[in-house]
Amino acid sequence: MTQTVPAAVQPVFAAALHYHQAGRLDIAERMFRQVLASQPRHADSLHLLGVIAYQTGRRDLAMELIGKAIAINPREASSRSNLGNLLLEQGRLEEAVASYRKAIALRPGFSEAANNLGNALKALGRLDEAVGSYRLALEPRPDDAEVHYNLAMALLARGDMAAGWAEHEWRWKTRQLSRGYRGFAQPQWFGEAADGRTLLIHAEQGFGDTIQFCRYAPLAAAMGWRVVLEVPRPLVRLLGGLPGVERVVAFGEALPDFDLQCPMLSLPLALGTTLATIPGDGPYLQADAGQCSAWRVRLDALDRPGPRVGLVWAGNPRAHLPGTAAIGRQRSIAPERLAPLLALPNLHFVSLQKDGVAPPADASLTDFMGEVGDFADTAALIGCLDLVVSIDTSVAHLAGALGKPVWLLTCFDPCWRWLTERRDSPWYPGMRLYRQPRPGDWEAVVAAVGRDLLGLGVV
Repeated sequence: MTQTVPAAVQPVFAAALHYHQAGRLDIAERMFRQVLASQPRHADSLHLLGVIAYQTGRRDLAMELIGKAIAINPREASSRSNLGNLLLEQGRLEEAVASYRKAIALRPGFSEAANNLGNALKALGRLDEAVGSYRLALEPRPDDAEVHYNLAMALLARGDMAAGWAEHEWRWKTRQLSRGYRGFAQPQWFGEAADGRTLLIHAEQGFGDTIQFCRYAPLAAAMGWRVVLEVPRPLVRLLGGLPGVERVVAFGEALPDFDLQCPMLSLPLALGTTLATIPGDGPYLQADAGQCSAWRVRLDALDRPGPRVGLVWAGNPRAHLPGTAAIGRQRSIAPERLAPLLALPNLHFVSLQKDGVAPPADASLTDFMGEVGDFADTAALIGCLDLVVSIDTSVAHLAGALGKPVWLLTCFDPCWRWLTERRDSPWYPGMRLYRQPRPGDWEAVVAAVGRDLLGLGVV
Protein backbone atom coordinates (compact mmCIF):
# COMPACT_ATOMS: atom_id res chain seq x y z
CA MET A 1 0.00 0.00 0.00
CA THR A 2 1.64 3.24 -1.16
CA GLN A 3 1.14 6.30 1.02
CA THR A 4 -0.78 9.24 -0.40
CA VAL A 5 1.53 12.11 -1.35
CA PRO A 6 0.27 15.58 -0.40
CA ALA A 7 -0.28 17.78 -3.43
CA ALA A 8 2.29 20.34 -2.25
CA VAL A 9 5.18 17.85 -2.41
CA GLN A 10 3.87 15.44 -5.05
CA PRO A 11 6.04 16.86 -7.88
CA VAL A 12 9.15 16.68 -5.68
CA PHE A 13 8.39 13.11 -4.62
CA ALA A 14 7.73 12.07 -8.24
CA ALA A 15 11.02 13.62 -9.34
CA ALA A 16 12.85 11.87 -6.48
CA LEU A 17 11.39 8.55 -7.59
CA HIS A 18 12.55 9.22 -11.14
CA TYR A 19 16.12 9.98 -10.07
CA HIS A 20 16.21 6.97 -7.77
CA GLN A 21 15.10 4.65 -10.56
CA ALA A 22 17.71 6.23 -12.85
CA GLY A 23 20.45 5.52 -10.32
CA ARG A 24 21.05 9.19 -9.45
CA LEU A 25 21.06 8.45 -5.75
CA ASP A 26 22.58 11.74 -4.60
CA ILE A 27 19.84 13.81 -6.27
CA ALA A 28 17.10 11.38 -5.16
CA GLU A 29 18.29 11.54 -1.56
CA ARG A 30 18.27 15.32 -1.56
CA MET A 31 14.75 15.45 -2.97
CA PHE A 32 13.32 12.83 -0.60
CA ARG A 33 14.71 14.96 2.23
CA GLN A 34 12.90 17.95 0.73
CA VAL A 35 9.65 16.01 1.03
CA LEU A 36 10.40 15.15 4.65
CA ALA A 37 11.23 18.76 5.48
CA SER A 38 7.56 19.62 4.95
CA GLN A 39 6.06 16.16 5.68
CA PRO A 40 8.24 14.55 8.43
CA ARG A 41 5.97 11.49 8.67
CA HIS A 42 5.97 10.68 4.97
CA ALA A 43 6.67 6.95 5.26
CA ASP A 44 7.46 6.28 1.59
CA SER A 45 10.18 8.93 1.58
CA LEU A 46 11.64 7.54 4.81
CA HIS A 47 11.58 4.04 3.34
CA LEU A 48 13.25 5.05 0.09
CA LEU A 49 15.86 7.09 1.92
CA GLY A 50 16.55 3.90 3.85
CA VAL A 51 16.91 2.01 0.57
CA ILE A 52 19.40 4.63 -0.67
CA ALA A 53 21.32 4.39 2.60
CA TYR A 54 21.52 0.61 2.08
CA GLN A 55 22.64 1.06 -1.51
CA THR A 56 25.41 3.42 -0.40
CA GLY A 57 26.69 1.23 2.42
CA ARG A 58 25.16 3.05 5.41
CA ARG A 59 23.54 0.02 7.00
CA ASP A 60 22.78 1.52 10.43
CA LEU A 61 21.07 4.53 8.88
CA ALA A 62 19.11 2.24 6.55
CA MET A 63 17.83 0.24 9.53
CA GLU A 64 16.82 3.43 11.35
CA LEU A 65 14.97 4.97 8.40
CA ILE A 66 13.16 1.81 7.33
CA GLY A 67 12.19 1.18 10.96
CA LYS A 68 10.66 4.66 11.15
CA ALA A 69 8.77 4.07 7.91
CA ILE A 70 7.29 0.83 9.25
CA ALA A 71 6.30 2.49 12.52
CA ILE A 72 4.33 5.11 10.54
CA ASN A 73 2.88 2.75 7.94
CA PRO A 74 3.10 -0.86 9.21
CA ARG A 75 1.09 -2.23 6.29
CA GLU A 76 3.59 -1.38 3.53
CA ALA A 77 4.96 -4.66 2.17
CA SER A 78 8.07 -3.26 0.49
CA SER A 79 9.47 -1.75 3.67
CA ARG A 80 8.89 -5.05 5.50
CA SER A 81 10.74 -6.89 2.74
CA ASN A 82 13.67 -4.45 2.79
CA LEU A 83 13.85 -4.71 6.57
CA GLY A 84 14.16 -8.46 6.05
CA ASN A 85 17.10 -7.85 3.70
CA LEU A 86 18.91 -5.87 6.37
CA LEU A 87 18.20 -8.48 9.03
CA LEU A 88 19.35 -11.27 6.72
CA GLU A 89 22.60 -9.48 6.02
CA GLN A 90 23.19 -9.10 9.77
CA GLY A 91 22.64 -12.82 10.35
CA ARG A 92 19.40 -12.20 12.30
CA LEU A 93 17.79 -15.01 10.36
CA GLU A 94 14.65 -15.74 12.36
CA GLU A 95 13.79 -12.03 12.44
CA ALA A 96 14.37 -11.84 8.69
CA VAL A 97 12.01 -14.78 8.14
CA ALA A 98 9.30 -13.07 10.19
CA SER A 99 9.73 -9.81 8.27
CA TYR A 100 9.50 -11.52 4.87
CA ARG A 101 6.43 -13.51 5.94
CA LYS A 102 4.74 -10.29 7.03
CA ALA A 103 5.55 -8.71 3.65
CA ILE A 104 4.01 -11.65 1.80
CA ALA A 105 0.94 -11.61 4.02
CA LEU A 106 0.48 -7.91 3.21
CA ARG A 107 1.04 -8.47 -0.52
CA PRO A 108 0.23 -12.03 -1.69
CA GLY A 109 2.29 -12.93 -4.73
CA PHE A 110 5.20 -10.69 -3.64
CA SER A 111 7.84 -12.61 -5.59
CA GLU A 112 10.89 -10.70 -4.37
CA ALA A 113 9.97 -11.21 -0.72
CA ALA A 114 9.27 -14.92 -1.31
CA ASN A 115 12.67 -15.32 -2.96
CA ASN A 116 14.44 -13.61 -0.09
CA LEU A 117 12.42 -15.64 2.40
CA GLY A 118 13.80 -18.70 0.65
CA ASN A 119 17.32 -17.33 1.11
CA ALA A 120 16.75 -16.83 4.84
CA LEU A 121 15.23 -20.29 5.27
CA LYS A 122 18.11 -21.84 3.34
CA ALA A 123 20.60 -20.03 5.58
CA LEU A 124 18.80 -21.60 8.56
CA GLY A 125 19.12 -25.05 6.97
CA ARG A 126 15.35 -25.36 6.49
CA LEU A 127 15.72 -26.52 2.92
CA ASP A 128 12.26 -27.98 2.34
CA GLU A 129 10.68 -24.68 3.37
CA ALA A 130 13.20 -22.78 1.24
CA VAL A 131 12.30 -24.85 -1.83
CA GLY A 132 8.62 -24.14 -1.22
CA SER A 133 9.29 -20.42 -0.89
CA TYR A 134 11.31 -20.31 -4.12
CA ARG A 135 8.54 -22.13 -5.95
CA LEU A 136 6.06 -19.59 -4.56
CA ALA A 137 8.28 -16.79 -5.88
CA LEU A 138 8.22 -18.38 -9.35
CA GLU A 139 4.43 -18.46 -9.61
CA PRO A 140 4.05 -14.81 -10.69
CA ARG A 141 7.52 -14.72 -12.36
CA PRO A 142 8.17 -18.16 -13.90
CA ASP A 143 11.17 -16.96 -15.93
CA ASP A 144 13.05 -15.28 -13.07
CA ALA A 145 16.56 -16.70 -13.45
CA GLU A 146 17.72 -15.49 -10.03
CA VAL A 147 14.97 -17.46 -8.29
CA HIS A 148 15.59 -20.55 -10.42
CA TYR A 149 19.28 -20.41 -9.51
CA ASN A 150 18.49 -20.06 -5.79
CA LEU A 151 16.09 -22.99 -6.12
CA ALA A 152 18.87 -25.03 -7.73
CA MET A 153 21.18 -24.35 -4.77
CA ALA A 154 18.54 -25.48 -2.27
CA LEU A 155 17.66 -28.61 -4.23
CA LEU A 156 21.30 -29.62 -4.59
CA ALA A 157 21.98 -28.91 -0.92
CA ARG A 158 19.24 -31.31 0.13
CA GLY A 159 20.57 -33.96 -2.29
CA ASP A 160 17.81 -33.65 -4.92
CA MET A 161 20.31 -33.61 -7.75
CA ALA A 162 18.12 -34.59 -10.70
CA ALA A 163 15.93 -31.51 -10.20
CA GLY A 164 18.82 -29.40 -8.95
CA TRP A 165 21.04 -29.85 -12.01
CA ALA A 166 18.15 -29.00 -14.32
CA GLU A 167 17.42 -25.77 -12.42
CA HIS A 168 21.15 -25.02 -12.37
CA GLU A 169 21.10 -24.40 -16.13
CA TRP A 170 19.35 -21.08 -15.39
CA ARG A 171 22.67 -19.76 -14.05
CA TRP A 172 23.61 -18.33 -17.44
CA LYS A 173 20.72 -15.87 -17.23
CA THR A 174 21.56 -14.54 -13.76
CA ARG A 175 23.15 -11.13 -13.24
CA GLN A 176 26.34 -12.58 -11.80
CA LEU A 177 27.01 -15.42 -14.24
CA SER A 178 25.47 -14.22 -17.51
CA ARG A 179 28.73 -12.54 -18.47
CA GLY A 180 30.44 -15.93 -18.37
CA TYR A 181 28.15 -17.48 -20.99
CA ARG A 182 30.29 -18.49 -23.96
CA GLY A 183 27.68 -18.61 -26.71
CA PHE A 184 29.47 -21.22 -28.83
CA ALA A 185 27.97 -22.10 -32.19
CA GLN A 186 28.53 -25.79 -31.42
CA PRO A 187 25.68 -27.48 -29.50
CA GLN A 188 25.90 -28.31 -25.82
CA TRP A 189 26.63 -31.92 -24.97
CA PHE A 190 23.97 -33.80 -23.01
CA GLY A 191 25.58 -37.19 -22.55
CA GLU A 192 25.41 -38.81 -25.98
CA ALA A 193 28.20 -41.22 -27.00
CA ALA A 194 30.56 -40.55 -29.90
CA ASP A 195 33.06 -42.25 -32.20
CA GLY A 196 36.11 -40.04 -32.25
CA ARG A 197 34.34 -36.69 -32.34
CA THR A 198 35.81 -33.87 -30.24
CA LEU A 199 34.16 -32.52 -27.10
CA LEU A 200 35.27 -29.25 -25.55
CA ILE A 201 34.75 -29.15 -21.78
CA HIS A 202 35.28 -25.59 -20.56
CA ALA A 203 35.78 -24.50 -16.98
CA GLU A 204 33.57 -21.93 -15.30
CA GLN A 205 33.44 -20.10 -11.98
CA GLY A 206 36.24 -20.87 -9.48
CA PHE A 207 39.36 -23.04 -9.24
CA GLY A 208 37.61 -25.32 -6.76
CA ASP A 209 34.71 -25.94 -9.13
CA THR A 210 37.14 -26.90 -11.88
CA ILE A 211 39.02 -29.30 -9.62
CA GLN A 212 35.76 -30.85 -8.39
CA PHE A 213 34.12 -31.34 -11.79
CA CYS A 214 37.10 -32.21 -13.99
CA ARG A 215 36.52 -35.78 -12.72
CA TYR A 216 33.85 -36.08 -15.42
CA ALA A 217 36.29 -35.62 -18.31
CA PRO A 218 37.57 -39.23 -18.22
CA LEU A 219 33.96 -40.46 -18.18
CA ALA A 220 33.27 -38.55 -21.39
CA ALA A 221 36.46 -39.94 -22.93
CA ALA A 222 35.30 -43.47 -22.05
CA MET A 223 32.16 -42.81 -24.12
CA GLY A 224 34.24 -42.30 -27.25
CA TRP A 225 34.86 -38.55 -27.14
CA ARG A 226 38.20 -36.92 -27.85
CA VAL A 227 38.20 -34.57 -24.87
CA VAL A 228 39.73 -31.11 -24.86
CA LEU A 229 39.73 -29.21 -21.54
CA GLU A 230 39.83 -25.42 -21.36
CA VAL A 231 40.80 -24.25 -17.87
CA PRO A 232 42.53 -21.36 -16.05
CA ARG A 233 46.27 -21.38 -16.66
CA PRO A 234 47.21 -22.22 -13.03
CA LEU A 235 45.41 -25.58 -13.50
CA VAL A 236 46.85 -26.62 -16.88
CA ARG A 237 49.79 -28.70 -15.60
CA LEU A 238 47.74 -30.33 -12.85
CA LEU A 239 44.92 -31.46 -15.15
CA GLY A 240 47.21 -32.60 -17.93
CA GLY A 241 47.40 -36.05 -16.36
CA LEU A 242 43.66 -36.75 -16.36
CA PRO A 243 43.05 -40.12 -18.07
CA GLY A 244 41.59 -39.85 -21.55
CA VAL A 245 42.04 -36.09 -21.89
CA GLU A 246 43.67 -35.40 -25.23
CA ARG A 247 44.60 -31.78 -24.64
CA VAL A 248 44.40 -29.10 -21.95
CA VAL A 249 44.17 -25.50 -23.15
CA ALA A 250 44.57 -22.40 -20.98
CA PHE A 251 42.00 -19.63 -21.11
CA GLY A 252 43.01 -17.16 -23.78
CA GLU A 253 44.73 -19.70 -26.03
CA ALA A 254 43.34 -20.67 -29.43
CA LEU A 255 40.92 -23.58 -29.25
CA PRO A 256 41.18 -26.56 -31.60
CA ASP A 257 38.20 -27.57 -33.71
CA PHE A 258 35.47 -29.33 -31.75
CA ASP A 259 32.04 -30.78 -32.44
CA LEU A 260 30.17 -30.30 -29.15
CA GLN A 261 30.89 -28.37 -25.99
CA CYS A 262 29.85 -28.52 -22.34
CA PRO A 263 30.35 -26.10 -19.45
CA MET A 264 32.04 -28.01 -16.65
CA LEU A 265 29.20 -27.64 -14.14
CA SER A 266 26.72 -28.97 -16.72
CA LEU A 267 28.53 -32.32 -16.83
CA PRO A 268 26.55 -33.80 -13.90
CA LEU A 269 23.33 -32.98 -15.78
CA ALA A 270 24.70 -34.50 -18.99
CA LEU A 271 25.60 -37.73 -17.20
CA GLY A 272 22.52 -37.90 -14.97
CA THR A 273 24.38 -37.64 -11.68
CA THR A 274 22.37 -38.39 -8.55
CA LEU A 275 23.51 -38.53 -4.95
CA ALA A 276 24.06 -42.26 -5.36
CA THR A 277 26.02 -42.02 -8.62
CA ILE A 278 28.54 -39.25 -7.83
CA PRO A 279 31.85 -40.46 -9.30
CA GLY A 280 33.77 -40.12 -6.03
CA ASP A 281 35.21 -43.53 -5.20
CA GLY A 282 38.89 -42.62 -5.35
CA PRO A 283 41.55 -40.07 -6.27
CA TYR A 284 41.45 -38.79 -9.83
CA LEU A 285 44.39 -36.35 -9.81
CA GLN A 286 48.05 -37.09 -9.14
CA ALA A 287 50.99 -34.97 -8.05
CA ASP A 288 54.29 -35.12 -9.88
CA ALA A 289 56.51 -37.67 -8.11
CA GLY A 290 59.70 -35.73 -8.76
CA GLN A 291 58.26 -32.54 -7.32
CA CYS A 292 56.97 -34.44 -4.29
CA SER A 293 60.45 -35.80 -3.64
CA ALA A 294 61.96 -32.33 -3.86
CA TRP A 295 59.46 -30.90 -1.37
CA ARG A 296 59.97 -33.87 0.95
CA VAL A 297 63.73 -33.28 1.06
CA ARG A 298 63.13 -29.66 2.08
CA LEU A 299 60.60 -30.58 4.75
CA ASP A 300 62.86 -33.33 6.13
CA ALA A 301 65.72 -30.85 6.40
CA LEU A 302 63.67 -28.77 8.84
CA ASP A 303 63.78 -31.70 11.29
CA ARG A 304 60.35 -30.90 12.72
CA PRO A 305 58.79 -33.82 14.65
CA GLY A 306 55.34 -35.27 14.14
CA PRO A 307 52.84 -35.60 11.32
CA ARG A 308 52.70 -32.82 8.75
CA VAL A 309 49.40 -30.92 8.61
CA GLY A 310 48.60 -28.39 5.88
CA LEU A 311 46.53 -25.35 6.83
CA VAL A 312 44.32 -23.01 4.77
CA TRP A 313 42.28 -20.23 6.39
CA ALA A 314 41.09 -17.96 3.57
CA GLY A 315 39.75 -18.27 0.05
CA ASN A 316 40.21 -16.14 -3.03
CA PRO A 317 38.75 -12.69 -2.12
CA ARG A 318 37.33 -12.14 -5.67
CA ALA A 319 36.61 -8.49 -4.88
CA HIS A 320 35.30 -7.98 -8.44
CA LEU A 321 32.28 -10.19 -7.60
CA PRO A 322 30.57 -8.58 -4.57
CA GLY A 323 28.21 -11.49 -3.86
CA THR A 324 30.96 -14.08 -4.16
CA ALA A 325 33.33 -11.91 -2.13
CA ALA A 326 30.79 -11.75 0.72
CA ILE A 327 30.46 -15.53 0.70
CA GLY A 328 34.26 -15.83 0.70
CA ARG A 329 34.49 -13.67 3.82
CA GLN A 330 31.85 -15.80 5.53
CA ARG A 331 33.78 -19.00 4.76
CA SER A 332 37.18 -17.65 5.80
CA ILE A 333 38.63 -17.68 9.29
CA ALA A 334 41.03 -15.19 10.82
CA PRO A 335 44.39 -16.98 11.09
CA GLU A 336 44.85 -16.01 14.74
CA ARG A 337 41.80 -18.15 15.55
CA LEU A 338 43.88 -21.19 14.60
CA ALA A 339 46.27 -20.52 17.50
CA PRO A 340 44.86 -23.43 19.60
CA LEU A 341 45.78 -25.83 16.79
CA LEU A 342 49.21 -24.34 16.21
CA ALA A 343 49.92 -24.73 19.93
CA LEU A 344 49.40 -28.51 19.84
CA PRO A 345 52.66 -30.39 20.42
CA ASN A 346 54.36 -32.84 18.05
CA LEU A 347 52.72 -31.54 14.89
CA HIS A 348 54.43 -29.86 11.96
CA PHE A 349 52.03 -27.32 10.48
CA VAL A 350 52.64 -26.28 6.87
CA SER A 351 50.92 -23.31 5.23
CA LEU A 352 48.98 -23.98 2.03
CA GLN A 353 47.64 -20.41 2.02
CA LYS A 354 48.63 -18.62 -1.19
CA ASP A 355 46.98 -15.25 -0.61
CA GLY A 356 44.88 -13.61 2.06
CA VAL A 357 45.58 -12.40 5.59
CA ALA A 358 49.02 -13.42 6.83
CA PRO A 359 49.29 -15.43 10.06
CA PRO A 360 50.81 -13.87 13.20
CA ALA A 361 54.55 -13.44 12.86
CA ASP A 362 55.21 -15.82 15.75
CA ALA A 363 53.00 -18.62 14.38
CA SER A 364 54.73 -22.01 14.30
CA LEU A 365 54.05 -22.54 10.63
CA THR A 366 56.32 -23.57 7.76
CA ASP A 367 55.54 -21.49 4.69
CA PHE A 368 56.91 -22.28 1.22
CA MET A 369 53.91 -20.85 -0.64
CA GLY A 370 55.90 -17.91 -1.98
CA GLU A 371 57.67 -20.47 -4.19
CA VAL A 372 54.45 -22.07 -5.46
CA GLY A 373 53.59 -21.07 -9.01
CA ASP A 374 50.52 -23.16 -9.85
CA PHE A 375 48.26 -25.90 -8.55
CA ALA A 376 50.65 -28.63 -9.69
CA ASP A 377 53.22 -27.17 -7.28
CA THR A 378 50.62 -27.09 -4.50
CA ALA A 379 49.62 -30.70 -5.28
CA ALA A 380 53.24 -31.82 -4.92
CA LEU A 381 53.52 -30.12 -1.55
CA ILE A 382 50.24 -31.68 -0.39
CA GLY A 383 51.64 -35.05 -1.45
CA CYS A 384 54.27 -34.71 1.31
CA LEU A 385 51.69 -34.06 4.04
CA ASP A 386 49.70 -36.41 6.26
CA LEU A 387 46.55 -34.29 6.56
CA VAL A 388 45.08 -31.04 5.21
CA VAL A 389 42.88 -28.83 7.43
CA SER A 390 41.16 -26.21 5.29
CA ILE A 391 38.23 -23.87 5.00
CA ASP A 392 36.00 -24.32 1.95
CA THR A 393 38.38 -23.32 -0.83
CA SER A 394 40.18 -24.76 -3.85
CA VAL A 395 42.96 -26.38 -1.81
CA ALA A 396 40.38 -28.51 0.01
CA HIS A 397 39.12 -29.75 -3.36
CA LEU A 398 42.69 -30.38 -4.49
CA ALA A 399 43.52 -32.42 -1.40
CA GLY A 400 40.32 -34.43 -1.83
CA ALA A 401 40.98 -35.03 -5.54
CA LEU A 402 44.48 -36.29 -4.66
CA GLY A 403 43.02 -38.72 -2.12
CA LYS A 404 44.67 -36.93 0.80
CA PRO A 405 42.78 -36.88 4.14
CA VAL A 406 41.21 -33.43 4.43
CA TRP A 407 39.28 -31.91 7.30
CA LEU A 408 36.97 -29.19 5.98
CA LEU A 409 35.93 -26.30 8.22
CA THR A 410 32.54 -25.03 7.04
CA CYS A 411 30.41 -22.05 7.99
CA PHE A 412 26.89 -22.45 9.35
CA ASP A 413 25.36 -21.91 5.89
CA PRO A 414 27.76 -23.91 3.72
CA CYS A 415 27.92 -24.35 -0.03
CA TRP A 416 25.34 -26.73 -1.52
CA ARG A 417 28.00 -29.34 -2.31
CA TRP A 418 28.53 -30.23 1.36
CA LEU A 419 24.83 -31.09 1.81
CA THR A 420 23.45 -30.88 5.37
CA GLU A 421 24.38 -32.48 8.68
CA ARG A 422 26.75 -35.08 7.18
CA ARG A 423 30.29 -35.40 8.51
CA ASP A 424 31.48 -37.00 5.26
CA SER A 425 31.24 -36.00 1.59
CA PRO A 426 30.16 -38.20 -1.32
CA TRP A 427 32.48 -36.11 -3.51
CA TYR A 428 35.68 -36.94 -1.61
CA PRO A 429 35.98 -40.20 0.37
CA GLY A 430 38.85 -38.87 2.50
CA MET A 431 37.03 -35.74 3.65
CA ARG A 432 35.63 -35.01 7.11
CA LEU A 433 33.41 -31.96 7.71
CA TYR A 434 33.44 -29.71 10.76
CA ARG A 435 30.37 -27.48 10.69
CA GLN A 436 29.72 -24.31 12.65
CA PRO A 437 26.97 -25.05 15.20
CA ARG A 438 25.93 -21.38 15.06
CA PRO A 439 26.63 -18.61 12.54
CA GLY A 440 30.17 -17.30 13.00
CA ASP A 441 31.15 -19.84 15.66
CA TRP A 442 34.65 -20.78 14.51
CA GLU A 443 35.78 -21.38 18.10
CA ALA A 444 33.63 -24.51 18.36
CA VAL A 445 34.94 -25.74 15.02
CA VAL A 446 38.59 -25.22 15.97
CA ALA A 447 38.00 -26.87 19.35
CA ALA A 448 36.48 -29.94 17.66
CA VAL A 449 39.41 -30.21 15.24
CA GLY A 450 41.85 -29.95 18.13
CA ARG A 451 40.07 -32.68 20.08
CA ASP A 452 40.07 -34.98 17.08
CA LEU A 453 43.77 -34.44 16.46
CA LEU A 454 44.38 -35.50 20.04
CA GLY A 455 41.77 -38.26 20.02
CA LEU A 456 43.17 -39.83 16.88
CA GLY A 457 46.55 -40.15 18.51
CA VAL A 458 48.04 -37.78 16.02
CA VAL A 459 49.76 -35.82 18.80
